[in-house]
Order: sequence, then structure tokens, then C-alpha cells
Amino acid sequence: MKILTLIENLVYKQGLIAEHGLSFYIETDTKKILFDTGQSGIFLQNAEKLGIDIADIDALILSHGHYDHTGGLYPFLEKNSKATVYAKKEIFAPKYHGHSRFIGTLKKEALLGSRIVYVDVITEIDENVFIMPNITIYNSTDTHFEGLNIKQGTDFITDQFNDELFIVLKQQEQLNIVTACSHRGITNICNTATDYFKLSVNNILGGFHMKDCSIGQYMDIINYFRKLKPNAIGVCHCTGVEKYAHMRHDCALDIFYNFTGNVVEFP
Repeated sequence: MKILTLIENLVYKQGLIAEHGLSFYIETDTKKILFDTGQSGIFLQNAEKLGIDIADIDALILSHGHYDHTGGLYPFLEKNSKATVYAKKEIFAPKYHGHSRFIGTLKKEALLGSRIVYVDVITEIDENVFIMPNITIYNSTDTHFEGLNIKQGTDFITDQFNDELFIVLKQQEQLNIVTACSHRGITNICNTATDYFKLSVNNILGGFHMKDCSIGQYMDIINYFRKLKPNAIGVCHCTGVEKYAHMRHDCALDIFYNFTGNVVEFP
């Protein structure tokens, strides 16, 4: 099993392109899975350079409805004719930063057709690959909703990210957790997974939305990781490189930055 980062905010490998967004390619023995599509179709160029045939992907999973995770959805559908698209039904809610900047995803029925499947229960799409659609908020401090809204009629309400989901890859009786932005909190995501599977965590990979978090939020997350003691943590995207540096200093754990083109393999 391997995870290749097709696009992320940073790039260090010659010939690849970065953008503010995130897309993971996950390959198991039997399935090829895409998790998010960045904010444009640029990830398709990276995939070609990295030897990934987009037409062969079996499933696309969308983590939530923000443009930097779904912007490449329709370019992907034009290149791939077979993948099922998995998302929560709230994925197309009209999302805004503040009251003026639209940051959501438009629903294009003609391109989506019957390919989209809305998930509201834990769904195993391949052996030991689970979509986790319901994130329980155990710790309300570790949530990242500030300034992010949904428009209802003429009103704006705080977006609590009921559309957010994550992935669990179960292997050798341990959990590998893959997330995108963790608006509902990485500690809450990990607790949701461990409470359900009753297994320890091996690796955590994704964005933790810590870039602008408060000191209290940061310490909650750090203290949680100190107790959880995963074998490795790969941060990227909305975690922020500054917070990554602080985490490396403050946590006695294997923490790495997961940039565009990076590969994580699970034996």
C-alpha cells in the first residue's frame, strides 16, 4: 500500500507543480484511489509526470466542499470515465469565507451524472480501506470554523463542516489515518477512528488546519499526539510550515512534511 501526494502547497521535485490545495493517490493491491483533487486540474499534470494513469483510478473520495480540495473534480471526470465519486451529501453547500468570497463547489449534474455516491455511514470501498463520514467532536477546542460560513438564503451561518470525512487504512491491526483539512479537529478525527476500531494508530497523514490556530488549540493537539504516540505523522497543506517546525521541536515523534511528489509506503 502506498500514498503519493499528487499536489500540495510545496514542491521540491523538479518538473512538478505545487498549488494551495491537496490531492493524494492511494494504491492498494486491488484498487487505485484518489483523495481530493487540489484547486485546479494541475494535479493531472503531476500524475502524468509521476507515472499515474488517471484513467485507471477506481474511486475518487472528496474530503469536503472547499475549492482547494474539489477544484480538479470536473477536469478529473473528463479524463476518467469509470471512477465512482464518494462524498457526503453536504459537499455542494454554498461555502464562503466571510460573507463575500465563495470558496465552495458548484454541482454540475451533466458531468457528475450517476457517478456520485453520497455516504453517511462507514463504508469499506476496498479491503481494509474505510471512508469515515461522521467525525464526533470530543474536544470542541480543536475545531477550525472561524470565518467560514454557509449561505442559507440571505443569511450566513457558521460552517461546522458536516460534509467533512476522512479515510482509515487498516493494516496489521493498526490504523493509518488520512485526512485533508481536519476542520472538525485532528484529535477528534483520531478519536473517532480509535473509538470505532479499538486499535492503535500507526501513521497520520494530512492537513491539520493549524496554520492560524490559537496557542490553546496548538497545545491541545500537541499534548494529544504525545499521549497517542503514533509511529509517524506526515503534515501538509493547512498545517502550515511554521507549525510543522514547532511540532518537530515540541513532539518527540517522527514528524515529516508531506510535500508534492512525496511517497509514503506501508509494508
